Amino acid sequence: MRTVFLGTSAFAAAVLERLAGTGEDHAHRPALVVTRPDRPRGRGRRLASPPVAEKARALGIPLEQPESVNGPRARECIAQAAPDVVVVCAFGALISEPLLSEHELLNVHPSLLPRWRGAAPVERAIMAGDARTGVSIMRLTAGLDSGPVCLAAREPILPEDTYGSLAPRLWEISGELLVRALEEAPPFIEQAQEGVTYAEKIGSEDRLLDPVRPAVELERVVRALHPHIGARVALADRTLLGVHRARLGDGLAGAPATGEGLSAHDGHLLLGCRTGVLELLEVQPPGGRPMDASSYLRGHGLPSA
Repeated sequence: MRTVFLGTSAFAAAVLERLAGTGEDHAHRPALVVTRPDRPRGRGRRLASPPVAEKARALGIPLEQPESVNGPRARECIAQAAPDVVVVCAFGALISEPLLSEHELLNVHPSLLPRWRGAAPVERAIMAGDARTGVSIMRLTAGLDSGPVCLAAREPILPEDTYGSLAPRLWEISGELLVRALEEAPPFIEQAQEGVTYAEKIGSEDRLLDPVRPAVELERVVRALHPHIGARVALADRTLLGVHRARLGDGLAGAPATGEGLSAHDGHLLLGCRTGVLELLEVQPPGGRPMDASSYLRGHGLPSA
């Protein structure tokens, strides 16, 4: 089946690779990949390509990076590729009319719809303490991830899962489900009206480990944002201490009472919370590199939250 692929993120790049390698004759290899323009990244603010652009170049697939996928030039390029289906995966921008009606659009969404529609479904599922998540293949419509679903598969969220461990499992499921949808053309079923939740984009306030919240919630935040975004603790001098790994520290003998902020105990860096204690295992000082908490305490002393 002739396809065009729209995507941007590392998640989408993994799905693109699976789609491009389907079968001995690459039956579903995209005729065209469309992604977002290169943007400045990092401290040096150098232009960098999205992961999907890098993957398309590595695979030798024609690539377009329009400012707007809904603009006349982008729509013309997609039409010239003559796709049977346009596949959308983590594109990161709204697709509107008339593009919505010009082609059949299949969307790969990493959640069990209607739960966690929106931009950050994997992170929000971990943050919420969900026992499971999954992948849904749906028809793209004008609503936010509200179109009918043709295939879905579940995946458990393990107690120790981070984004970095869960997302690759969802990448694999996504690729397999997408190929099935293209080859089997299963019927679409409208989403249930009950159980709708929205996975808002991760903002700066979502990254902050606020000790007025329970430690169990903050531990999930750390896992949900590792390693691609990162959680942070605000210090007294208004700098932010990055937190890469943490665990509940309630069982530590001599741990501080809840609600006392940062403290050190026998080489452990602890954040007292409204309920419970969070042990910070790996942190990153401003302008520095990630390090284990004991090394941080030896080199920097105890910061004030």
